[in-house]
Amino acid sequence: QVQLTESGGGLVQTGGSLRLSCVISGRNLDMYVMAWVRQAPGREREFVASIAWSSGHEYSAPSVRDRFSITSENARNTLYLEMTDLKSEDAAVYYCAAGRLRPNAVTSTPSFYDNWGQGTQVLVSS
Repeated sequence: QVQLTESGGGLVQTGGSLRLSCVISGRNLDMYVMAWVRQAPGREREFVASIAWSSGHEYSAPSVRDRFSITSENARNTLYLEMTDLKSEDAAVYYCAAGRLRPNAVTSTPSFYDNWGQGTQVLVSS
């Protein structure tokens, strides 16, 4: 099991940019997929982007693919989400999440992940 701590949320104007960070407490993350998942008020959690820790393979939800970028700094056990051109629909609590790779598992859904951070709130002003 790993522990996750997000930071970097805040208030941004539409069209603005923000970078979220997630510090991961754990020594061997080779078998993990890390992800950002968001939840807007009154809505279910929504997968945003993921990255396999070992290979660096990335996948992003179509709704953010052209604007968000997920990266990792493996030596520092840190995950990032760089967000640009923020829109009102991006406002949500953003969670860092981790899950171990396992057979026949789909990584682009929140249910894949069983380790969660506390979340960091992103507000987008109109």
